[in-house]
This record gives sequence, structure tokens and C-alpha cells, in this order.
Amino acid sequence: MNPDLGQLHPYPFEKLAALKAKATPPEHLSHIALSIGEPKHATPGFITQAVIEHLDGLSHYPTTIGNVKLRQTIANWLAQRFHLNGHMDALTQVLPVNGTREALFAFAQAVIDRTAEQPAVLMPNPFYQIYEGAAILAGAEPIFLNCTAENNFIPDFDQVDEATWQRCQLIYLCSPSNPTGAVIDEATLVRLIELAHQHDFIIASDECYSEIYFDEEMPPVGLLQAAHAAGYTDYSHCVVFHSLSKRSNAPGLRSGFVAGDANILKQFLRYRTYHGCAMPPTTQSASIRAWQDEDHVVYNRSYYREKFAAVLDILSPVMSVSQPEASFYLWAETPIDDALFAQRLFHEQHVTVLPGQYLARDTADGNPGKNRIRMALVASLEECVEAAHRIRHLIEHL
Repeated sequence: MNPDLGQLHPYPFEKLAALKAKATPPEHLSHIALSIGEPKHATPGFITQAVIEHLDGLSHYPTTIGNVKLRQTIANWLAQRFHLNGHMDALTQVLPVNGTREALFAFAQAVIDRTAEQPAVLMPNPFYQIYEGAAILAGAEPIFLNCTAENNFIPDFDQVDEATWQRCQLIYLCSPSNPTGAVIDEATLVRLIELAHQHDFIIASDECYSEIYFDEEMPPVGLLQAAHAAGYTDYSHCVVFHSLSKRSNAPGLRSGFVAGDANILKQFLRYRTYHGCAMPPTTQSASIRAWQDEDHVVYNRSYYREKFAAVLDILSPVMSVSQPEASFYLWAETPIDDALFAQRLFHEQHVTVLPGQYLARDTADGNPGKNRIRMALVASLEECVEAAHRIRHLIEHL
């Protein structure tokens, strides 16, 4: 067996299951899960219909690179959404993938040079655990950049020393962030792009929450947008990951894409050809429909906006919590240890949230997830409101 498998940490939900196993919830209360970031809004009917209409695609092997129409549709969406002014080549700078999770993991396996001395992969802390596992199994050392209230939950790249930048081969970003909802601004992204050129590392920006935001006039900036604005119109050293899971409430479709530096994508395509992970033709057809429509995305945002307003109105008087810049998470402070709070909330109120410390790693400066919980407002408005009332009741009776 690969000895690096022994370095992998238990997944956060494994820890959560063990924590909940020690508690017995009240039977008279229905369970409300705010722990998993799985969209619960209905998948738009036109996406479902597109799947049905293209079932004949099951009789054909798909190509790894995807069909031209899908890649062009994605390129068009990127250009419009991030103001790329035509600087996006569908044939060389776009690659469809089966959701961002598998692509984020596979990417490190393809780009890390494990023969180099002490290769490093930088990532935010707290973080999506796929980044860490991908780094470990690619033979690199994960290096965590703490994201706290003091730095507005954005990695402080100026605190990274020269030796670490020299070792860095890849840095994962998550903007908007899981779990904090923080958005990295354009100036910070440009500064990181300059560092990537200076030290020859790749930026992998996980932007799967980019379409869930609250001000229709201020969508989150993206890495390619920052690169284009700074004159890096070939997007060298830059790769972004997007998905239909959150944007279109279609997590089961397993559809996303990678886009950016053509030279990097050429090698990643080569890796994926051996990996054997081509998107089924039926999924490609449904994905084209999804990327071409914005009305359902606007509606989706409005529903999240309504839920955030209602929940924050209930919780703000008793809890240190505020609306994030984007995403569907609340990153709230807890009045007691976060794991104990989550356990008591399940035991007394039958509500499941995820302890923040499960999403972060201990560092010399502590665990940046400690005494916080992540709440995913993915359930219905009624369930989110009910959960907020139960959380408030627990806090008021601690």
C-alpha cells in the first residue's frame, strides 16, 4: 500500500459521527442538518430535462477533453462573468471535469515534482480537506496559512518566508472561502500572481462558491479576472476550478471545469487521459444548458439572501456571527468549546453543525477553527429558522 495513506487525517464528518455517537438527541424534535455543504434547493427542471433528452449519449465513449460546444460555452461564461474581453481560448484553456473535488485532488498528483527537495503545497487554514490529502499523496508537505478574524480570514502571504516560497510548487486558494465566506480582493490576488511568477509555483483557485453572493452589483472577483486586469492575459501560473454543484443546485450531476494556463492544462489533460475520468456525454449536454442560463442562479442567490437575513436576525443578539461576503456558510463563534457546543446542540436540540476545529489544523499559533462552528444554510427557510431558534435556546440556557 502507498505509505502516504497513513498520513491522511480522518475526514471531518468521521470525527463528527464519533462526536454525535456519544449523545442521544430528543425524539420529539426533528433532525435539522446544517453540517454538510450539500445544496438542498431544487435542481432546475431544464437541467433534469436535458439529461433525459440526451440519454442516447450513454451509447458512446466520451473524450477526456470534452466536446467543443461545452468548452466554448464555459469559455463564454468565464469571459462574461469575469470580464476577460475575449482572452479565453475554449480549445486550450478549458477542461471539463467531474466536479471540482476530483479535479482539485488530481491536480496535485499531476503538477507536483516529487523529485524536488522538500516540495511544499500551501493552503488556507481552515480549509477543504481535499487540499491536504492531495498534497500528501503527491509527496509534498502541506503548509497551513492561518485565516483568522485578525486578517479578515484571508491568508497573509506577506508572512510567508523566502525559503517557503522557494519550496512552494502549488498553492490552493478557496475564494469565496469554505468555511469563512471571505473573498480575496483583486490587489491581493495580483500580488500572489506576481509571487507565483517570481518563485515559479502554480495557483489553484477553488471558486466553486463564486456565484453565491449577496450584492448583485459586486460579484466576487476571480483569479483569472485579477490576472487579466494585471496584464497576464495568458493566465500563466493560474488555474481556476468551478462547479455546477452550488451554482445550479446540481451536486449529483458531478460537473465542473478547470480553466487557465494552457501549458498547465495541456499536461493536466495528459494526466487525465490516463486517469480515465471523462465526463459522460449526457452530463456534458446538461452542463451546456446550465452554463447558458443565469436566471436560475439569480433566483438561487435571492433564496440564500432570505435565509441569511432570517437566521442572522435570530442569532445576532446572542452569538458572535455575521453575514459572510459570499458562500452559504455562517462561521460563528461559540461561547464554549466548539466540539462540546456541537455535541450539546445535537443532544439537546437535534441540530447538527460542524465544529470549526475539525476543519483546521493545529499550528504554532493555535487552531484557527477552535471555538467556531460552520453552519451550512442549505436546508429550507423554515428549517433554517427553526434551527436558529434552537441554537439560540441552547445559548440562552448554557
